[in-house]
Amino acid sequence: MHNDLNYLDRNEFNFEPSDKVVEAIKNFNPKDLCFYTRIYDQGKKSVISVRLSELYGVPEEQVLLAYGGEDILKNAIHYYLMKGDNKKILIPEFSWWYYNKVASECYGTFEMYPLHEQDDTFAYDVDEVIEYTNRIHPRMLLLASPNNPTGNSLTPDEIGRIMENIPDDTMVLIDEAYASFITSDTDYIAPLVNKYRNLIISRTLSKFYGLPGLRCGFGFIGAGHDHFVSYINKYLGYNRFSEAVALAALDSDDHYRRVADDMEWGRQLFKRTFGDKPGFKVYKSVANFILIKYPIEIKEALQKALAAENYKIKFMTDKGLESCVRITLGRKEQTQTVCDTMLRVFQGQTK
Repeated sequence: MHNDLNYLDRNEFNFEPSDKVVEAIKNFNPKDLCFYTRIYDQGKKSVISVRLSELYGVPEEQVLLAYGGEDILKNAIHYYLMKGDNKKILIPEFSWWYYNKVASECYGTFEMYPLHEQDDTFAYDVDEVIEYTNRIHPRMLLLASPNNPTGNSLTPDEIGRIMENIPDDTMVLIDEAYASFITSDTDYIAPLVNKYRNLIISRTLSKFYGLPGLRCGFGFIGAGHDHFVSYINKYLGYNRFSEAVALAALDSDDHYRRVADDMEWGRQLFKRTFGDKPGFKVYKSVANFILIKYPIEIKEALQKALAAENYKIKFMTDKGLESCVRITLGRKEQTQTVCDTMLRVFQGQTK
C-alpha cells in the first residue's frame, strides 16, 4: 500500500490536468518571463480577460482577474465595505468561514440569513433573502451558488428575482467557484451582468478546471464600476506563465466534462450506498463535493479507518452540521474506497 495521502477534504482536483494544459506547461518559453505582457498597451488587462470576454459575452472592461476566486472576494469586500459608513455584509448561514473573516479584516460586520434543510437538500428561500436584504440594507449581499459545504445552488431566475427586489446600492457578490460540474450553461451571466450594475459574479480555475495551485480567479461586474476595476486590476499585467496555462485550461472543456461525469458517478454511488441506511442522509450536490449526514457515534471509528487507508475527508464542525462529513469527489477508485470504508465501519458498529 502506498503512503501517499488522498486529500478529499479541501475540494482539490484528484484527476489529471488536460493534455492541452500539460502541453502549455511543456512548451512555455521561459524567456517570456523576461518581459511584461504588452496587452495593457491596448487598454486590455490580459490575454485571459480577452478570452473570457469572448467566452462569456461580457465586455472585457467588465471582466475581473485575480489571484484565485479568494482574491476577488477579498478585493470586493474590502473595497465596498471600506467606502462609506455601511460596513455590513449578509452571508448564508452554512457557508465558507472565510467570508466573515474577510469582512472582519476591513472592520466590517456580518449578519447571516438562513439556509433551509428540505428533504435531501439545503435551499435558499428567495423571498426571505429579499426580506432580510431590504430590512438590514447591507452594503453587500453574498450568495454562494453552489454553496460550500451544502452543495446547493440558485437558478438564474432566482438570481434575477433577488436582484430585482433589493436596494440597488447593495452590491451583490455571487460566489460561483463551484459552478459547471452539473451544467455547462453560462448564457445567463451576460444578461444578468448587463442588467444589474450592482452585481459581481465570481468564478475560478481552481475547481472545475482543477488548477487550485495556479491561483487564477476571474469574475464579471456590472457596468459603471471603473474605480473598483482599477483598484483590483494589475497595472503591469498578470503572470504570463499562468496566462498560458489558463488559456489551455479554458480550451479543454471536453476533458473536464469527462471528469465531471466521473464525479456524477461518485454522487450516485454515495446515494445508492447510504440513501436508505438509518442515520445517513446524502445531500444533493451540484459541486465537486458531497455532504453526507452520518451516525455521529461512528465518528471516531470512521476517522481511524480512513486514516489507516491514508484518506482525509472533512468532518464538519459548523454549528448545525456537526454530524456531517464533506467529501471531495475524486477518482472512481478513491470514491469507492471512502464509500467501502464508511460502509464497513457502519456495519461493524451496528452488529
